[in-house]
Amino acid sequence: MTERQVVTVGVDLAADARRTAVCRVTWGAGRLDAEFVVPDGDAELLALVRAADKTGLDCPLGWPAGFVDLVTAHHRRERLPSAARYEGRADGRAGLDPLRFRLTDDLTWKATRMRPPLSVSTDLLGVVALRAARLLDALAATDGPVPRDGSGRIAEVYPAAALRCWGIRPAGSYKRAGTETRGVREDIVSAVETGLGVPLPEDVRARCVDSHDHLDALLCALVARAVLLGGTMWPRTAEEREAADREGWIHLPGAGAGAGTGTEMGADSGEGSEAGLAGLLG
Repeated sequence: MTERQVVTVGVDLAADARRTAVCRVTWGAGRLDAEFVVPDGDAELLALVRAADKTGLDCPLGWPAGFVDLVTAHHRRERLPSAARYEGRADGRAGLDPLRFRLTDDLTWKATRMRPPLSVSTDLLGVVALRAARLLDALAATDGPVPRDGSGRIAEVYPAAALRCWGIRPAGSYKRAGTETRGVREDIVSAVETGLGVPLPEDVRARCVDSHDHLDALLCALVARAVLLGGTMWPRTAEEREAADREGWIHLPGAGAGAGTGTEMGADSGEGSEAGLAGLLG
């Protein structure tokens, strides 16, 4: 009997289709085959999503509920909701501002101890999110509603946070311009290959070293595989599930995570978790 091959797609979404990087990974027993593809417009991108078992999308799937409430009240000339923050951290630091950040952004910040994710309501990321909303709407028109918690065809992912969860800590930013970031990306690719236990195709490796967009697309495809295998953190509480349904949910890989099981992943739980990457091969 022919072995069924699982396919994941990673999309480093940009407002401009020409700057969007897409990676498709075909998974077999103890191996993978990765390639970069260049869809000709949104229709071809959606065709890739439909043909995949899971797509990891590096873009927020919604806006902060607090931001939406404020803008709606302002538009209607109503009194604005009072300012609020998410709950503080155990180390005494305040939570993030829910007008600028979603609940999943706050939880990701606390779990990884990184800088906060970009704000979809106040940064240029919002332009990309508008394109994502259009893509999800087009997908829903033919395939039915698209869950924003990752339980459907698409899961929201955050490549830089995924690296932290896998215990890969770059020596510096891998997204800045300059020759030094090329070396940082090369180190990341080598660490990913070591974690997986298999080399990447040479052309894929070269593109990832040359371009942070392509490296992010590869990482998105890897996290999509982790989502399929139940190796990411899902919403645990009723509040988190409600927020994920409206705002989206960042899937963080980690050894202690489970698909829909409500297993909590603490800060840096993926530290040194090369086993987490190796487990992607099944």
